[in-house]
Amino acid sequence: MRNLKNTLFYLFVTGGFGYLMYWIIEQGKLLEVGRKIVSPSSADSQWIQFLSSLFHNLQHPLALLLFQIITIVLVARIFGWIFRKIGQPSVIGEIIAGIVLGPSLFGLYFPEMKEALFPVASLGNLQMLSQVGLILFMFVIGMELDLKVLKNKANDAVVISHASIVIPFALGIGLSYFIYHQFAPAGVEFLSFGLFMGIAMSITAFPVLARIVQERGIHKTRLGTIVITCAAADDITAWCILAAVIAIVKAGSFVSSLYIIGLAFLYVLAMLFVVKPFLKRIGDLYGKKDNIKKSVVAIFLLMLIVSAYITEIIGIHALFGAFMMGAIMPDISKFRNVFIEKVEDVSVILLLPLFFVFTGLRTEIGLINEPYLWKVTGCIIAVAVVGKFFGSALAARFVGQNWRDSLTIGALMNTRGLMELVVLNIGYELGVLSPQVFTMMVIMALVTTFMTGPALDIINFVFKTKDIIIPSEVKKNSKFKILISFGNNEKGKSLLRLANSLVKGQPEASNITAMHLTMSDDMHAFNIEEYEKETFEPIVKESKKLNQEITTIFKATGDIETDIADVALEGKYDLVLVGLGKSIFEGTILGKVLGFTSRIINPDRLLDKFKGKEGLFENSPFDDRTRLIISKTKTPLGILIDKDLQQVSKVFLGIYSVGDVFLIDYAQRLMQNNNAQVTILDNNDHTKNNFLIQNSLEALEQKHGDKFDVFQPKQINKPFLAEQDLVIFSLETWKKLVDDEVSWLQDIPSVLIVKP
Repeated sequence: MRNLKNTLFYLFVTGGFGYLMYWIIEQGKLLEVGRKIVSPSSADSQWIQFLSSLFHNLQHPLALLLFQIITIVLVARIFGWIFRKIGQPSVIGEIIAGIVLGPSLFGLYFPEMKEALFPVASLGNLQMLSQVGLILFMFVIGMELDLKVLKNKANDAVVISHASIVIPFALGIGLSYFIYHQFAPAGVEFLSFGLFMGIAMSITAFPVLARIVQERGIHKTRLGTIVITCAAADDITAWCILAAVIAIVKAGSFVSSLYIIGLAFLYVLAMLFVVKPFLKRIGDLYGKKDNIKKSVVAIFLLMLIVSAYITEIIGIHALFGAFMMGAIMPDISKFRNVFIEKVEDVSVILLLPLFFVFTGLRTEIGLINEPYLWKVTGCIIAVAVVGKFFGSALAARFVGQNWRDSLTIGALMNTRGLMELVVLNIGYELGVLSPQVFTMMVIMALVTTFMTGPALDIINFVFKTKDIIIPSEVKKNSKFKILISFGNNEKGKSLLRLANSLVKGQPEASNITAMHLTMSDDMHAFNIEEYEKETFEPIVKESKKLNQEITTIFKATGDIETDIADVALEGKYDLVLVGLGKSIFEGTILGKVLGFTSRIINPDRLLDKFKGKEGLFENSPFDDRTRLIISKTKTPLGILIDKDLQQVSKVFLGIYSVGDVFLIDYAQRLMQNNNAQVTILDNNDHTKNNFLIQNSLEALEQKHGDKFDVFQPKQINKPFLAEQDLVIFSLETWKKLVDDEVSWLQDIPSVLIVKP
């Protein structure tokens, strides 16, 4: 009855008021009498009018800006992925993407398309939006700094850091003496030009360096702590020097700049002794709560904008204000994490690529069109490397570091990345750097960042060391070693229970390593230890409950699948256990309609297609990540489809071909170490007809005859499957069962799929 009333009311309201609107419009047409109304008279003119309206909408500033953002983000992500795959920070690829979209490539070969996509009139909007992205990004950079590290490790680090600034700064000024006359813009004083060349040589990209340290697995080592501290000290010092340099350039002379520097000093004091205590008070009140109120978030973001605004007005650039605001944020990891999560994705993924492209639009490689100009570019790169790389390395050696660590510190401190582009763009906007010098310095930034990875590899090769950190317990010659790699805690606990059931009876002759890998883009230097502790806490509790000793490995990485394979191979593990993930399309209408786009969304799959590997996984029942782990891992691999695995007392093992004979070894382990009852499914009478399988089962019967029996396919039913804790199949058998759409698969419990 209620539904009928609602329907009648709906029809009355929509029908009645719809008719009222129609009647008003018809009466309104009578008002057109005496007016010169121009309306299309034919279908063709209506179509032309529609097209005209459409093209007008496409040229609207907002539509153009949105299309620019779509293009930039897609190209940046593609190039970032490409460079990550060759062992480089993704930021390098994003910078290259900016240059590709600029006049150096896209504009050179497709000038009309480039002009249509990036017309001069639209660049102002792009620049302002990119500056907002930079302000948010610098706020995050400030928050990433762990000032406690500076207090605890400041002695050697400050010496190395300041040497790594002073030496390249002096060499940069020296270089500017030789190139000032030919390359400095007209009307720019030598002091301004020299100072900007000096500061551009001195910058280290803290965020890129921190991610490289994490990805190399050295963040918990003494060397990692020193280099992170050096970078943090370098960051703070360099930005303070940059603020002073900007003040001098804007004022025109050092004496005139003292007024700006004086105001900047007062601003810093106010931030440290007035704003910071105020923010700390708010942090103490709200930092421990589950959710931070929007009003609190609004206060902090408003303070960020005010801080950036004040430094812009003073004359030391808005970015310094954003960096300062991030640095004085309350020292509460949860509080900082909340703000980083809110700000970073928008700034790094959406807005920061706009800055790269805007830099690329200013970078014209075609300006370096003579051998002499390339020689000058080479000299700039050489001075940058000598000053930063060798300056840092010699300083580290002087304070007592060995040569290997000293050179590693030098290679890492030579990383310039995004921070260098920020400095160069400021210099370009102030008119201190000419387009030619700007292009040369951008090339230098790319080369010095690109060389960091290869330089570290060469250093490790020369000193016979490796970055893959395998715990000493694993390196011992244990008879059976299992590596479990988990993403979330529940899967991790199930994997640990499974691993424990395979080795429980042989604690002295086995080792279980629990490994958690996280994408380096998701990690920050200031909270990495706390994140590691929280990640492993449930796994450690479960290990104590099982009375199972475990070794842990934690690493931030840019390529999870490759690192799983590398750690497994380097640690000489006998079995790797991973959990099955889910495809982003699984179970959705969009997945059925657009499933083919997974090759486009996941470039790894597209790459496999070109390599000819895709055919191995056509119609694969696995998600893309698991598929990649299968293709890259050379060690025996177990994939657990977890349905809340609590124990492994009853096991169902399928023998579908002669190649499945290796599964009998796992059955024996479960019976011997976990007293499990194993039911073996003999699908094609292999137990009677195959000599190899027959011998294996006879040997098993002699040792554990009361713990296993052989089953026939016709005996499989729902009640039997409900009694089982775990089902084990080989990879090839599982794929065949899924392809054949075997009906009883929907009733099975947790499944272990093993690739030998």
